[in-house]
Amino acid sequence: MWRKNIARSAASAAAAASTLQTSRWFSTAIPGPCIVHKRGADILHDPWFNKDTGFPLTERDRLGLRGLLPPRVISFEHQYARFMESYRSLEKNTVGQPDSSVSLSKWRILNRLHDRNETLYYRVLIDNIKDFAPIIYTPTVGLVCQNYSGLFRRPRGMYFSAKDKGEMMSMIYNWPAHQVDMIVITDGSRILGLGDLGVQGIGIAIGKLDMYVAAAGINPQRILPIMLDVGTNNQRLLEDRLCAMMRIDDDKKDRKKFQHLGLRQPRLEGEEYLSVVDELMEAIFTRWPKAVVQFEDFQMKWAFETLQRYRKKFCMFNDDIQGTAGVALAGLLGTVRAQGRPLTDFVNQKIVVVGAGSAGIGVLNMAAQAVSRMAGNIGASTNHQFYLLDKDGLITKERKNIDPAAAPFAKGPGEIEGLREGASLLEVVKKVKPHVLLGLSGVGGVFDEEVLKAMRESDSTKPAIFAMSNPTMNAECTPADAFKHAGENIVFASGSPFANVDLGNGKVGHVNQANNMYLFPGIGLGTLLSGARFISDGMLQAASECLASYMSDEETQNGILYPSVNSIRHITAKVGAAVLRAAVAEKLAEGHGEVGPKELEHMSEEETVEYITRNMWFPVYSPLVHEK
Repeated sequence: MWRKNIARSAASAAAAASTLQTSRWFSTAIPGPCIVHKRGADILHDPWFNKDTGFPLTERDRLGLRGLLPPRVISFEHQYARFMESYRSLEKNTVGQPDSSVSLSKWRILNRLHDRNETLYYRVLIDNIKDFAPIIYTPTVGLVCQNYSGLFRRPRGMYFSAKDKGEMMSMIYNWPAHQVDMIVITDGSRILGLGDLGVQGIGIAIGKLDMYVAAAGINPQRILPIMLDVGTNNQRLLEDRLCAMMRIDDDKKDRKKFQHLGLRQPRLEGEEYLSVVDELMEAIFTRWPKAVVQFEDFQMKWAFETLQRYRKKFCMFNDDIQGTAGVALAGLLGTVRAQGRPLTDFVNQKIVVVGAGSAGIGVLNMAAQAVSRMAGNIGASTNHQFYLLDKDGLITKERKNIDPAAAPFAKGPGEIEGLREGASLLEVVKKVKPHVLLGLSGVGGVFDEEVLKAMRESDSTKPAIFAMSNPTMNAECTPADAFKHAGENIVFASGSPFANVDLGNGKVGHVNQANNMYLFPGIGLGTLLSGARFISDGMLQAASECLASYMSDEETQNGILYPSVNSIRHITAKVGAAVLRAAVAEKLAEGHGEVGPKELEHMSEEETVEYITRNMWFPVYSPLVHEK
């Protein structure tokens, strides 16, 4: 029932002249045919093959669709225009309504298209990525996860639970796709900054994979969102038989009840938890040994534990630890450029990080690796000027029961003269005068007026404030407050999208979106096409440095650290090429498809980008051929 690409290049002589040519897909102008094993209404009910009113008459005849559709054939372009007209009409009709209601209404109209016609859905998404990324991804995806039990209409992805222990190896073969390239797994234990949402966390895996399709061109037939439901410690979900969700089209006070769809039991812990994850990972890589797996939104203790447990055994990475760190490091390096300093000056940067979870510690780990590399002490500990705070204040070596992951960044008595264990954020900022204040705390507004005003005394001529927590309500501060209180000369970045700030007199305070979507699609695609056995620190560093160098000197000096989301496919191609070349340099690449490691090794940088770009899937209607 799933697509088989039976196209072969007609220009075999030209194809033989180049390895790149032999692996080249058909152009979108001449799409290859798809073999289908269904007819009639079954075709219309399959969102991958369904073209709605776009089936030509000859296709309607051979697929048994005559009489099942209105007689007029509507072109793809006309269908596209009609959907966009409906979407713009929704925008006009919801003006003045609460933002959450409007966002969910927009998600619903997109999701209905996704359920019906995937080709048209992904084309709309790719062409309008700047408008639609905030709907299918952050920040709306957080709202979707909170309300997923009520929004659920049809299954998407796979669900493995604690009740399935011992059955996962057979269950994995229930997925109908013979080939899967990209998998996103979550256990729902820490969805964005919203906490434990249990099975409802599947929404984040679906949203991430939509970004893989839109940004990296991963074939949507070869993606798989997975929810690992090991229970929940969310008391509301445990105690209430029904969970409430606000109806979008009614008054706020009108609430409709929906049953929670996940296990109603406390989360598994310890070895019992790990044995379930072990079984799932073994099942995945037994069936799809070349797949790339991304772990998403696991609570801190399991995020680090599973990363260390699997990263050298399977081709996987944790986006919260490694993806966030890479995007943040790119911004930190861009900040050095914005100051007019050479990148090597990064070793002298004073950075205060607020939030000692998996993301915050991941940023510090990658920053420390960069400092070590620049100082020529790769693999050795290097002195750095990083300060880590959690809900209890500054973390020092005097902290009792310090988390092992945070221990390398705990300050000793001689390093914090004038500060104490548990010092407040305001005290630390006033004393340290940091070049960068970076938040991954999940606590909205923690960078208050006093803290922001204290950043005016920074030792940097162009201090940076990164409010990276998602969704929007959890941002440590708004860009308007940052520019108002910390000064107009700052560099600002946030995790969720905000509009630029009008500073008056024709000046603009640029708001950078320091979001993982700039990196994880390229990490995944580059890893996939390299055939890397695992994802190394070197591959991740290459991705981050590629993003850091993407902007021009003029742009960085104007406070612009990250490119426009409209360029996401071009950015992904560059990042993917950097990842692939790093895999080749480290002898980790085993090749992909007809392109082996030797061919990859002999590609120039330009040829690598071209190779990555040509392997990006693009949505067009393909001719359907029925086969019994």
